[in-house]
This record gives sequence, structure tokens and C-alpha cells, in this order.
Amino acid sequence: MDLEAVRTFVAAADAGQFQEAAADLSITQQAVSKRIAGLEKELDVRLFVRTARGARLTIDGQAFLPHARELLRVADRADASVRPGRRALRVDVVNRRIATAGLLQDFHRAHPEIELDVVTLDADVDGAIAAVAAGSVDATFHAVPPQRHVPDGIRTAPMIEDRHQLLVGPRHPLASARAVTPGQLAGHRIWMPGLDARGEVADYYYELATAFGLTIDMVGPVFGNEALLDEIADSPDLATLVGEGSRYMWPDSYDLRRVPIRDPAPVYPLSVIWRDDNPHPALDRLRGYFESRRTTSPAAEVWLPTWAGAATRS
Repeated sequence: MDLEAVRTFVAAADAGQFQEAAADLSITQQAVSKRIAGLEKELDVRLFVRTARGARLTIDGQAFLPHARELLRVADRADASVRPGRRALRVDVVNRRIATAGLLQDFHRAHPEIELDVVTLDADVDGAIAAVAAGSVDATFHAVPPQRHVPDGIRTAPMIEDRHQLLVGPRHPLASARAVTPGQLAGHRIWMPGLDARGEVADYYYELATAFGLTIDMVGPVFGNEALLDEIADSPDLATLVGEGSRYMWPDSYDLRRVPIRDPAPVYPLSVIWRDDNPHPALDRLRGYFESRRTTSPAAEVWLPTWAGAATRS
């Protein structure tokens, strides 16, 4: 159905005259007549009866009018859902459990008047950058090594240094530790099933494991976070790594422990990525908020991969 014809029908019904509807729509009276004639042909009914005073709705026209209004409301909502400046600010947080989701929720609390569309793209940094470039999302978070080529018009800024914690069950040898060093993790099995063997995440964990002699086990089917936590809670030797800003929930009976890793604290650096010419009016406010929340740890306190250290502290 031609939505412009429907819009013209509603305008004519409200005005009671084709001439006035034409003025409201900034088109000619002839165009109004043509659109309504086309709509009547499509519906195979008469919608108006011409009178000396203008145009009066037929019984069919009266029946169609509320549905026509709803069609226009739905069309406007559909348009607003995807059009920058009218739709919600769309941000890819990568994973709803990690620090990026928490940071965006803090922004929402500070600016509840800004409508947000929170999404999680199934993409590596290249795929996420492509989504930003295409306008599918307004911003995303990923590790962006300085040597990685970023297309013209795409901007990145270091944003989050999420320190690692060790997550263990109550029977694990390190369960009672107030903190551990990366060196103390050597010889313990760190289980991260489903960890991608390629891309920036794999590069990070490969360098982390090499630097401190860690054993990171990626073997095994992925049954979800709940199944992973259940296995760790019942194991005397399994552990995994989680971000300090990540959010997980488990039954009290699991008695899981989050043990800080220090001296140095391994950090997975995340940058915010956006398109320089993105017209969405809320994007600058989002970036300004992120910048106000950004903190940089002293270099002596944290460990960063060699490909990220210089960029994070620039």
C-alpha cells in the first residue's frame, strides 16, 4: 500500500477539502486527487463523496480512517527506529556481562532522557568497525592495536582498562587468597572454553599466557556461562578469568570467589569506536561522558600487551 496515498487520505479526511489537504501537504490539488483515486482503485471502494462544501467520507472511508492513522503511526515508528537523529542511539557493548555494559548503564542513569538501543554484535574488531562505518551502530568497544588499519573517517579512543580477576570455587587452592600475582597462576588450569583462537582476543590471551607461563585451556563445548560457573564451583582445580567490571550471578551454594590479580594486574584495554561524521545528536554526549569516566592506571601497576601499551597511554 502506498503510504503517501494513505497520508494524503488522512489529510483530506481531516481537512474535509482536497484543496486544503494539498496546502497542508505542499502538493497540488491534482496530486491529492490522483493519490486518492489510486488508493480507491487499490482498495476497490469509494473513500470520498464530493460535495459542494468539499469532500465527505463514505462509510468505507470512515471504516478505513482509524486503520490508516495506525498505518502512519507504525510507519513513523519504523522510520524513527533506524534514522540517525530520530532513532535511539545504538551502541554495541560486545557482551552484556562485561564492563562496557556497566559503563553504558551508568550513562543511561546520568542521562535517562537519551534513548538507547543496546546491542551485542557477533563480530571481531574488523566486523565491528565495518558496522560503525555502515551506520548500523553508532559506537562499539574493542581492543584496537595501533598497527591495525582503521578506515578513513573512523575514530577510536582508549576508554576502559578492565583488570582481570581469578574466579574459583571454594575448594580451589587459591580460593582463600586475598590477591594473587600472575606468576602464582602458573601451573593452575585456567579454563576458558569457546575462546576464539583468532583475532584480537586470541592475540591478547596468547601474549598473556606467554608472559607469565599460564595454561589457558580453550578445549570443550560451550554450554553458556551458567554451565561454566557450575563446573568451576564443583571443581578443586578449575579457574577462569573475568573482568573486574563484569557482572555474573550464581546461587549462594556455589560459594565462588573473585580473587584480584595484582603486581601487575593484567588489563584488557578497550577503545570506543565511532564514525567521525555520524550525525546522531546524542553521540557527542556519550563520548563526553565516556571521556569523563576514563581512568589510566600507573604503568607499574598493570600489564598490557605490547601491541596496546603505547596506544592506551597516549
